[in-house]
Amino acid sequence: MVFVAILKKFEKLMTTFQPGTGGFLNPQNIVDNLEIKEGMIIADFGCGNGYFTLPLAKKVSEYGKVFALDILPDALETLSSRAKTEGINNIQLKRCNLEKENGSGLLDNSCDMVFLTNLLFQTENDENVVKEAYRILKPGGELIFIDWRPDVALGPKGKRVNPEEIKELMSKEKFSFEKEIPTDKYHFGMIFKKL
Repeated sequence: MVFVAILKKFEKLMTTFQPGTGGFLNPQNIVDNLEIKEGMIIADFGCGNGYFTLPLAKKVSEYGKVFALDILPDALETLSSRAKTEGINNIQLKRCNLEKENGSGLLDNSCDMVFLTNLLFQTENDENVVKEAYRILKPGGELIFIDWRPDVALGPKGKRVNPEEIKELMSKEKFSFEKEIPTDKYHFGMIFKKL
């Protein structure tokens, strides 16, 4: 009995602090607070081990689909194993370089939403990544942007982007800024819409 109680507490803790996000972001909470409906088609740019992919796939249900896109084969293999373990079948894994033109290989105007989370701090060609998101989004589709705040010491080393730079970059690519979304004290989040 004691072991079961401890196990339940551990499982609850693990849903709050997702491994690989440093225990900061709560992907499930963020997904639950967005207007995501069953049947939507979502692309998760730089999906990593699937910290957003899995909750997204559950939210869109078997009627929807999530394209999990990453350049690292190990990350995609881990995500594949996690999806199988959880019985999730509506994820399509794709190894690709999102910094290249048409890098996702997805069709024009094919997605309702694109998630771009903790990616631009590690890319060299941010404009191409944003152009690719714009290309695959349907008119009126949303881009969810989340990244590390530049004014915090925690997180990965390397370049940091600030909210104003992101708004400028998105505007240049014909996205309109919709609103900020709550994340945590180490990240900032915004929603942009394809015009």
